[in-house]
Amino acid sequence: MFNLNPNTGVPIYRQLMEQVRRMVSSSQLKPGDALPSVRELAMTHAVNPMTISKAYSMLEAEGLLERQRGKAMTVAGNLPLQESKPDRLERLQPAIENLAMAARQLELGSDDVLKAVREHMEKQDA
Repeated sequence: MFNLNPNTGVPIYRQLMEQVRRMVSSSQLKPGDALPSVRELAMTHAVNPMTISKAYSMLEAEGLLERQRGKAMTVAGNLPLQESKPDRLERLQPAIENLAMAARQLELGSDDVLKAVREHMEKQDA
């Protein structure tokens, strides 16, 4: 469900938070959907359970998740429907800016970068 990579330079808790936000934004996670337990996610990704707990707690403070004693953390029930495509594309802007800067620094053209992105997405969809 989540892809957490300790080698990106982005803290694990922030990676998890952003992935949950994006999945809720695109309605991949809907109100009432349960998330994996802290223990389960920590074991799956070999990270400290406190890291997962921190992300979940911060998302709960934002109102994105709800905690019910004795049950799994769930997506909050009072969220708006799926964000519009332009709003979801806007969420990609920081990543696009970083990718564009890295491509320029590596002297790669847009055709090469777009091809690499397309191939990567196709590989993930397979």
